[in-house]
Amino acid sequence: MSAAAESAQAKRARLADRPAAAARNVMVVGVGGQGVLLISKALALIGQKQGLQVKQSEVHGMAKRGGVVFSHVRFGEEVWSPTIAKGEVDALIALEWAEGLRWLDYLKPEVGLFIADTRRIVPPFACRDRRFGAPMQYARETPAEVADKVAESYALDATTIAAELGEPRAANSVVLGVFSASTSYAVEDWLAALDALAPSKSREVNRKAFVAGRAWAEAARADPSLRCDPTFPDADAPAPRRQFAVAVAIDPAWCKGCDICVKLCPERCLALNAEQVAVVKRPDACTGCRVCEWLCPDFAISVRAGAVNRGSLE
Repeated sequence: MSAAAESAQAKRARLADRPAAAARNVMVVGVGGQGVLLISKALALIGQKQGLQVKQSEVHGMAKRGGVVFSHVRFGEEVWSPTIAKGEVDALIALEWAEGLRWLDYLKPEVGLFIADTRRIVPPFACRDRRFGAPMQYARETPAEVADKVAESYALDATTIAAELGEPRAANSVVLGVFSASTSYAVEDWLAALDALAPSKSREVNRKAFVAGRAWAEAARADPSLRCDPTFPDADAPAPRRQFAVAVAIDPAWCKGCDICVKLCPERCLALNAEQVAVVKRPDACTGCRVCEWLCPDFAISVRAGAVNRGSLE
């Protein structure tokens, strides 16, 4: 038997010995606005329903400004600390690919479970060239490479699955559904926890997203070839360099003159006019990075970008 075959056999033996509900230390990571806290709260509710002690801790200081978010959830017969030490995480759930890679060393090396949405959110300030089609400075590890480093790995395009259901923001529920398939807890308990936490208007789509994620996980467990997102881009492939047009619209009725967009625009495209309303001072310099749109607390800015050869803005 080859060394690779022996390694695969040993991994299967370790996973076979792991109970279905073995995950007691769970870490959820992502970027602000992705729903990290909804997942962690759902895990806490599930633990409480089983009569277990639950401790939860999270960091989300700059989440609303696109910052990172991570949450520790621990549940068991007796839990003392709300945080998990490096190398002691039973399951790492990532809503953004690079964030999942950043916390990978917290996962138990022998039996840890890694679940990640392969969506890539590149901070505009981390890009040396913010033009459309420019090569991204981003983590280069592929799902297949990560799978070789952990005991059990699932990488899927959860955002696209949620978008096909009509709400891309429900990607967190898709990922929660994937995780649920690795536990022995009843589907009804998971859905009840989701119903208790999701806004009433999005409750139905979150339920559908959860079911879709669980179905994907069951198919992937039956066919390991599905566990690595085949649409994940090749980091070495040259990026297309098309010419793009950008349009920035600022609603003066909504703008409060807070100056956030002006100060943080990477290209210094914006300024405040005499009425203290943001205006586009240098439209030709705008790369469409959307920093102004994301950071505006009053939703006064919208950015549209599209390929010139398509004849319209998207």
